[in-house]
Amino acid sequence: MSSELIEQAASGVGAAAVAPVLLDVDSVEASYGPYRALFGVSFKVFEGSATALLGSNGAGKSTVSRVVSGLVPVTSGRITFGGQDVTGMPAWKIARLGLAHAPEGRSVFGSLTVLENLRLAFRRSLGKDAVAAALDAAFSEFPRLRERQSQLGGTLSGGEQRMLALAKVLAVPPRLLIVDELSLGLAPKIADEVFERLAAIRSRGTSLLVVEQHVGRALELADTVVLLAKGLVSYEGPVSELGDLAHQVLPAGDGRQRGRNGTASDA
Repeated sequence: MSSELIEQAASGVGAAAVAPVLLDVDSVEASYGPYRALFGVSFKVFEGSATALLGSNGAGKSTVSRVVSGLVPVTSGRITFGGQDVTGMPAWKIARLGLAHAPEGRSVFGSLTVLENLRLAFRRSLGKDAVAAALDAAFSEFPRLRERQSQLGGTLSGGEQRMLALAKVLAVPPRLLIVDELSLGLAPKIADEVFERLAAIRSRGTSLLVVEQHVGRALELADTVVLLAKGLVSYEGPVSELGDLAHQVLPAGDGRQRGRNGTASDA
């Protein structure tokens, strides 16, 4: 991806190590019934940063995102967001602290128009008096949605549905946005456009936790990376120091070539 926005977002924030910690995941474990999915996962997301959470299918990436946002309970460990312990806190309370989650999948009502999807989301989160202003902001951020506002959500392209899902959670700019597999099933050009929007969102101060399996674009956007393998953290640190570990997480056919530091660039 040759996006100036992404270059600006990646370079416009000081070193993550000197920024305040926004999200602190400390020795977290989680299960689905008898099946243990996470084993002592620990990592940090810093204010103003973009962190890529990477790993193969089944590594636990989506479970981490759901645990952090309160959708899956923690069985052990501690999660702190903005200095507040949110372990065991309901998802709606965590959201009110400024954490937004765009989960895997399209997350739109297919039988409603784009406009109806947005109005419903904004009225629920902001109240009816703020809907008009939120719509203007959403259409400014995602101009294609303005063009498609009368179209049914279920007839949008995959990329347009991802944009609609993002617009719904960005009614109030969050402190942290978790995005889960946004590029899944998208054509490369459309995926580039979605990631450019993420870079623009970050440039305005929102921290990002980007969960991805196909990781070329995520590594371009991020300045820190967390690698998961079978529910365990195998690496946490700067993208620039990822080095040969990138070979373990960049799947064949990702459409990227690794740079000198193990990061990815357009083929």
